[in-house]
Amino acid sequence: MSATQPLIFRKGLDMKEAVAGELAAAYHSALVDRVRAGGFRHEQGRLTLHLAREFGFCYGVDRAVDYAYQAVARFPGRQVYLTGEIIHNPHVNDRLRANGIRFLSDQGERTIADLGPDDVVILPAFGITVQEMVAFSERGCTLVDTTCGSVLNVWKNVVRYAQDGFTSIIHGKVKHEETRATASQALKYPNGRYLVVLDRDEAAVVCDYIRHGGDREAFIARFRHAVSPGFDPDRDLVHVGCANQTTMLMTESLEIGEMIGAAMRERYGDAALGTHFRAFDTICSATQDRQDAVLALLDQQRLDLMLVLGGYNSSNTFNLARICAERLPTFHIADPTALVSAAEILHKPVDASGEMTATTWLPDGPLTVGLTSGASTPDNLVGAVVARLAGFCA
Repeated sequence: MSATQPLIFRKGLDMKEAVAGELAAAYHSALVDRVRAGGFRHEQGRLTLHLAREFGFCYGVDRAVDYAYQAVARFPGRQVYLTGEIIHNPHVNDRLRANGIRFLSDQGERTIADLGPDDVVILPAFGITVQEMVAFSERGCTLVDTTCGSVLNVWKNVVRYAQDGFTSIIHGKVKHEETRATASQALKYPNGRYLVVLDRDEAAVVCDYIRHGGDREAFIARFRHAVSPGFDPDRDLVHVGCANQTTMLMTESLEIGEMIGAAMRERYGDAALGTHFRAFDTICSATQDRQDAVLALLDQQRLDLMLVLGGYNSSNTFNLARICAERLPTFHIADPTALVSAAEILHKPVDASGEMTATTWLPDGPLTVGLTSGASTPDNLVGAVVARLAGFCA
């Protein structure tokens, strides 16, 4: 095997049946199956719980975790590595560590330069940067690529933008693994550029510069950690295309695209808009389905409070919590143990930087609770939350 042509598995490793039992034992929940079968409703004691109709593991996450277990089974006696967290769920990542997979992102772990042809490296669902892919290829590692298809779809559009000399304006979190990987795709061609915006406020700054120009140095200073090398807003905001981190809030991504399109239309006119602005729908269907399902739950049921289950560093889970927090008391919890008691809960408010403790969070009397979980949260954790909450309300 050439050092520049590593063995790459992208469609499984022919071990699906061999690991199916292990995966079911680790992540399945009979209680969640019963809640689904009962119309996504669970009643026990004074509790009525409504589960969103789309929740938990999406196809891309399920596939990534499946491939990780398959890799261990396929390569006995060889060291299997992950570049970093396979998904943003500490429970799942810790199970993978317990299964013998080492994380290159862990403190004191080996670096890419230490790896060789005998090593197996799993690429996470978020993808990795172009530069990282080149480095692993040069080391001759066997690669198991679990990059989500929705992410790959975004990459295709960003590469097209770069080919045609358009700057990719990416709605995302600049330090998120997926956004870093997506931004790197823009640099595959000499005229490719990128600019990452976090929210509507940052997009508004960009739109103002598109319309009127402004202080170039101040603009570069503001976005210095969110732009491609050598970025020049006077040159690089003339032709732009929109993209997004697939787990962002759908409505915000669409609104940012409309904001930028309106600014380009005002600057260059309707007739020339097509030569200056492009946008494609790159919203992940699983992200959209979970956001739509929680909105439907909020519209259809009278709830006392909402529980949102998933890792605190999970972007899609955070955005589910954002949606809910606008409507009713919402508690974003990392795992079932966060439900300490009927009087105490550990959670991360949407406007806080870390976990906090809330007391007297569970009202007395008949109680109606909504529950959803992020795309990186397995059913066994959802089931544990249902059981724990029901125990408080018996």
